[in-house]
Amino acid sequence: MINPSSTSTSGNNRSSTNPTTRPGDSTSELLGRANEVVSDAVSKVAEVAQDAGQLAKEHASSLAADAKAKGKEYLNQQVSSGADMARNVATSFKRAADDLDPNAPQVANFVRGAADRLTSFSDEMKDQSVDDLVRRASDFTRQQPLVVFGLASLTGFFLFRALKAKPDHSSASSELSRPQGSHERMGSPYGS
Repeated sequence: MINPSSTSTSGNNRSSTNPTTRPGDSTSELLGRANEVVSDAVSKVAEVAQDAGQLAKEHASSLAADAKAKGKEYLNQQVSSGADMARNVATSFKRAADDLDPNAPQVANFVRGAADRLTSFSDEMKDQSVDDLVRRASDFTRQQPLVVFGLASLTGFFLFRALKAKPDHSSASSELSRPQGSHERMGSPYGS
């Protein structure tokens, strides 16, 4: 015969060994699973974000490289057109020297020499890239710092003089608004 108390005990034992039937165990198990799912989702989102960030960096780097290449190409075109303009100016100098030759041969020789130097400069510039020009300017600055400083000082001086010599528009307009013949007398400006 089967003992009823042993049946209920064995039933209790089965329920205690089965984790799905115990309310405390099932909640902690669900929370554990939820934490794992959330952790996996967060790590996947982090991986996707990291991949997206890497792609954005690569794209930005590619765009910067393209912009730099296009900028250099544009500057090289400007150097080439500047060389062409210098050659045109040199040609104009040579024509001017030919016109000056009968009346002022010394001035014509000076202008012709300047034209020859400008032509050789334009020929050198035509074959140079922007990087080459920057390198040459840097080398010249290192070799001749006093010349560069002197030229910068002279340029600053002439710019200062040009800006200082510019007439003040407010004083010029007040001079124009004063009627003719009304000069201030010595002493009081009211004419007493």
